[in-house]
Amino acid sequence: MRRKASKWLFRLRDSEPGEVFLHQRRVFIMPTHPGMGFCVMLLALFIASVNYNLSLGFGLTFLIAACALIDMHLTFRNLAHLHLAAGRSTPVFAGEEARFELHLINRRRHDRYALWVDFVGEGLPEVIHHADVAAQSTTTITLSALAQQRGWMPAPRVRLQTRFPLGLLRAWSYWQPDARALVYPQPEQNAPPLPVAGIEANEGEGGAGEEDFAGIRGYQAGDSLKRLAWRQIAKVDVDLGGALVTKHFEGGAATEIALDFAQLPRLMDVEAKLSRLTRWVIEAEARGLPYSFHLGGTHLPAALGPAHREACLRALALYQP
Repeated sequence: MRRKASKWLFRLRDSEPGEVFLHQRRVFIMPTHPGMGFCVMLLALFIASVNYNLSLGFGLTFLIAACALIDMHLTFRNLAHLHLAAGRSTPVFAGEEARFELHLINRRRHDRYALWVDFVGEGLPEVIHHADVAAQSTTTITLSALAQQRGWMPAPRVRLQTRFPLGLLRAWSYWQPDARALVYPQPEQNAPPLPVAGIEANEGEGGAGEEDFAGIRGYQAGDSLKRLAWRQIAKVDVDLGGALVTKHFEGGAATEIALDFAQLPRLMDVEAKLSRLTRWVIEAEARGLPYSFHLGGTHLPAALGPAHREACLRALALYQP
């Protein structure tokens, strides 16, 4: 009943595609705790002025009340008539923070100060981001929420609020952006070694090549210690933040890895299998080993690179048993 009452009272909506406009009926305003104390003080001043017939008391009371009315107008104007739009979101692994870009668009001639923006919902920590939006400009903020399970993660509901300029009143509004982030399965910890298909490609390019020296690259997990570029490493201090580097070769034989969901033990849980395949995809990419991928109706030939990695991880994230 409380959820239904809040949805009716605060006009909570489902996801709102495109650009959203905060018209007057979407912005709510109420006194803050200091504002309630301010009202009590005004009442006390008015009663004292009436009892003692103090002209200066009436003047002071009405002057302060006029300041409160002006503050009400400025607080409401600071949030009302703002345009909102959802931005990009990058894929993450389960257990990481999914980040959502949100655009605050101010098409009015006055600046907007001290806007507080955060996600609201059950189980979400209250992490408030502050933003100022200049006149005729756009401000982009990034909010994050914990990605707990694989698949598409919709952006939580956004709350915008402000207490500018005096803090006596709080104006707020809600927005459900039409944004979602792709969540990959969480990589398995201490996964077994990569499964080797027993196929070799003479034109391979990767960690197994030993014929043509191609240059120096950053050290990746699984690189052999024999390939470390000790001459370059000696010039930097690793303890002070210097990175290890390794020699990179092209050509020679490259072992092909076969990542097949059907070849995993039958007693394993589906999510555990997806987690293991995720770890293997990451490890094969880090070691520069071409790998084929088979999951349900998805069959990808042996390849290597960001596009192949993205296709495999996306299939793992959206897999339906």
